[in-house]
Amino acid sequence: MFDYKLLAALAAVVEQAGFERAAQVLGLSQSAVSQRVKLLEARVGQPVLVRTTPPTPTEVGRRLLNHVQHVRLLERDLQGQVPGLNQNSAPERLRVALNADSLATWWAGAVGQFCAQHQLLLELVVEDQDVGLKRMRAGDVAACVCATDRPVAGARSVLLGAMRYRALASPAFIERHFSQGVDAQALARVPAIVFGPDDFLQHRYLAAQGVEGGFLHHLCPSSEGFLRLAQAGLGWGLVPEQQVVNELASGELVELQPQQAIDVPLYWHHWSNGGELLNQLTRHLLGTVRGSLIAP
Repeated sequence: MFDYKLLAALAAVVEQAGFERAAQVLGLSQSAVSQRVKLLEARVGQPVLVRTTPPTPTEVGRRLLNHVQHVRLLERDLQGQVPGLNQNSAPERLRVALNADSLATWWAGAVGQFCAQHQLLLELVVEDQDVGLKRMRAGDVAACVCATDRPVAGARSVLLGAMRYRALASPAFIERHFSQGVDAQALARVPAIVFGPDDFLQHRYLAAQGVEGGFLHHLCPSSEGFLRLAQAGLGWGLVPEQQVVNELASGELVELQPQQAIDVPLYWHHWSNGGELLNQLTRHLLGTVRGSLIAP
């Protein structure tokens, strides 16, 4: 049986980014919080925190934090059902894995009202849409947005819609590299921009046109940075359509192959036993993303 005072100390240290602020939140001395974390580590037989600034959880620490989050969500449901329980608890924090392009476009508008209404705090873990589900599998997050439809054991998934990506480049880049026109073979010979080592969207785009294998590319793990590199003429890349409405209208970026857009489906995964809050958030997302995402 877990000692939830020890788990609460771990959660407070991570959420408050340090032992001192965690002690203030818990109403304890800093040494008492430290002792609780040390006792938890003694009981599980390994470290649960990396003592950096701020402290970060180890792998087993992340699993324990995920368990704490599950318990809090279920306690929240119980508080709503049993009036005698304390209703003045702190806002809940929900840990969600999310791809950077969603974060840069539709996500905030979709969840803003819900978070305000339900006093919900978010901790967002940015992962490529092709690999976000690994966070669920590791027990690291309570929910995720990813491109995979099959949920992990104990979870559910629903289709939210799709994001449409278009191949774009700056006018200067096009003039420099595509004087003979743009096709897949020409794209494979010039620098591209790729979000990270797990991003194979550009690869799939070229493969759909018969070009297999690697190609020269920059790595840029930032949606805003990705767009800025394209505007500066460093390479071509696939960018969400809704992120570049103004840039396309002004001519800062130009679409390379208007008939070759690629749609990426997005699925919302959440734990089946995550409580009514997760169920409500799921229903809210399904009702709000229709205007932001397209039918796949």
